[in-house]
Amino acid sequence: MTSHLSELKLRDPVVAAAQRKLLRGERLTEEDGARLFDAPVVELGRLANARARDRHGDRVYFTVNRQLNPTNVCVLSCRFCDYARKPGDPDAYTMTKEQILAHVDPGITEIHITGGLHDKWRFDDYLNVIRWVKGKKPGLGVKAYTAVEIDFFCRLTGKPVEWVLEELRRAGLDALPGGGAEVFSERVRRALFHQKIGGKRWLEIHEIAHRMGIPSNCSLLYGHIETRAERVRHMILLRELEDRAPGFFAFIPLAFQPGTTGLVRRQASAIEDLKTIAVSRLVLDNMPHVKGYWVMLGQDTAGVAINFGASDLDGTIGTEKVAHAALARGPAGMAEEAMVRLIREAGKLPVQRDALYRVVKEYPLDAAAGTDGRAGAQRAADAVKPAGSSGAAPGQASTTSPGR
Repeated sequence: MTSHLSELKLRDPVVAAAQRKLLRGERLTEEDGARLFDAPVVELGRLANARARDRHGDRVYFTVNRQLNPTNVCVLSCRFCDYARKPGDPDAYTMTKEQILAHVDPGITEIHITGGLHDKWRFDDYLNVIRWVKGKKPGLGVKAYTAVEIDFFCRLTGKPVEWVLEELRRAGLDALPGGGAEVFSERVRRALFHQKIGGKRWLEIHEIAHRMGIPSNCSLLYGHIETRAERVRHMILLRELEDRAPGFFAFIPLAFQPGTTGLVRRQASAIEDLKTIAVSRLVLDNMPHVKGYWVMLGQDTAGVAINFGASDLDGTIGTEKVAHAALARGPAGMAEEAMVRLIREAGKLPVQRDALYRVVKEYPLDAAAGTDGRAGAQRAADAVKPAGSSGAAPGQASTTSPGR
């Protein structure tokens, strides 16, 4: 059967060289990935879209979910974070059981739980959050606590990762989110989050989880002081972990939201967002999905990302606090109908999934939008024309404003 990758005709020599390697079954190297960042964005997007279509057809996934951030009280002091607050801060909060349970909406199939490292909470308090939401809706998929939080629980209890994860699983945990990875660069860690775990510990915790049968996501925080080469190295380390201990559902490039941190003057451009998504789809050959996380990208750029290698948009989310504490430009929630419309407008087929990527619902074809990918690909190409041509990249105008 002919693949979309083999049918593609490319003009740029760097992108065409990457295509030839992929067709031979070879993996892209760190050097290949770094070179691709300098390639024309539309050519790069065409290659990544073909790669995604060979894996998923025109299906793009999302979930009807809710994000729960039980507390923003945190003992860490990370320079890039506008969400965390110290104990006693007037903007600090800790939810009650009733407030937590109010997040369990009847229609959701997944709840995503992350928050601060509270100075007064014990491990049982974090377990209770899972117990409460699972008690209210037993069939709800619970994706909870980053590797940073897992490491904190190990220090609270004096127990190894395996024990902590097993206790979380008994409470109702189904999967781990991918946050807390930031970028696997010791240089960046020392400069921006020296109190937080580094890449070695993050990878260790996720490897243990996978070997225990607990799946997870993974992420990259980009657009601050990291280099493109460091981004690609980060991807290669994740690829190597997936080789050793399979268990990742999706890779999530997270666009850094400058907020009030003062680290950078503005958020990465939509062009940089799309290149990062496309390169990750090509480098991470063993990763099932790459997400276009609309909360940080904005809906317009996320819609274009569907034709640049992204095959998942996360979910409807509801109220999200972490990114929006730093003024993220995406809305705080997106209804199911709006998610379906966004995917269809990109020329793709919407598929609703649960927390474990089991299909909940496939939406009927929309004849007006088309689902062969060509209409969406053309709109994507139009959207990323260089300055001076008709059409600017979606979201480009707003990247000069702080946002998270």
